[in-house]
Amino acid sequence: MMLAVSTPQKLGMVFAVAFVVGWAIFIVAHLKRGGVAPGAEIELAPNRKPYYDDEQLEGLKLERVLTMALILIIVLAVGLPLYWLGEPRRQKGAVKYFDKKAVAAGFLLFQPTDTPLPPHPKDNAIPFGCAKCHGNVGQGGSTTYVLTTGGTVRTVTWDVPALNTVLLRYTPDTVRTIITYGRANTPMPPWGVAGGGAMNDQQIDDLVAYLQSIQLTPAQAKDLAAKYGTNGKSLFDAYCARCHTKGYSYGEPTVSGGGAFGPNLTNGVELRQFLAATDQVAFVTAGAEFGKQYGTRGIGEMAPANRVDPETAGAAGAGGGMPYFSQVLTPEQIQAIVDYERGL
Repeated sequence: MMLAVSTPQKLGMVFAVAFVVGWAIFIVAHLKRGGVAPGAEIELAPNRKPYYDDEQLEGLKLERVLTMALILIIVLAVGLPLYWLGEPRRQKGAVKYFDKKAVAAGFLLFQPTDTPLPPHPKDNAIPFGCAKCHGNVGQGGSTTYVLTTGGTVRTVTWDVPALNTVLLRYTPDTVRTIITYGRANTPMPPWGVAGGGAMNDQQIDDLVAYLQSIQLTPAQAKDLAAKYGTNGKSLFDAYCARCHTKGYSYGEPTVSGGGAFGPNLTNGVELRQFLAATDQVAFVTAGAEFGKQYGTRGIGEMAPANRVDPETAGAAGAGGGMPYFSQVLTPEQIQAIVDYERGL
């Protein structure tokens, strides 16, 4: 029985036959080549041929070689400094490129999990759904949350904070800590591997880079706060009550100033914590140095007290405690908040 031969097999056989025939022709032609007696290769081989004599080697040929060497030395002497003169610009371009790449990866991480945008495995970026709660551009939003209080389990609608000013109030290190470990007893879960989440350190850095790219300017943030004027209660509700008033985030505030994530500010607590109102104003304005005492019993978790300009924001505290408000509120508004808190 004759087996059918495929086209690739036919081509393979043709190439095999052509190779064998060609090799046979080469051997026959080589054997028939005459004119060279056996042993002649002792004198005719390339490495046996006479080379240039000393006069030729040390004359024009040597000058050519030395001239070429001189030209190459000049190229190295001039070219290397010229190359390194451009190194700062290349370094700056590289930093800009990696920053841009980090922002792009962070953008994908921030998107809802059902986004039509494709994941980018090369950048380790897949949607984690931050925008679902915090808004598509970090403007804030709401989400449902199962609340357990006094043995009762119920679902509430939780007001989720905006992130387009978060780096005007917290340092990057603090934001990384909040993302990594989350906010206990709130809808904010731990996202970092160290906190039991799924994001690695690079992903968190990329997410922070994206958040940095969508931050409002201090002037824009203060324009948003202008609608509250210098009404202490309105400013407190907008910027402080989320942490200092239990139940405020889900529309069920208890006694104004009662502790939630932040400490209780009622019953004259601030008068005892800050004997002078100016000290409290300074604390609300710029936070407290990490590990340094503020007031009478406080230990700072935030930035150095001179952190007013975002360009000076460097090393920071941990945890995500009391933010600083110098970049989102005017001095008059901060004074109004302090006056209101000192009257609680």
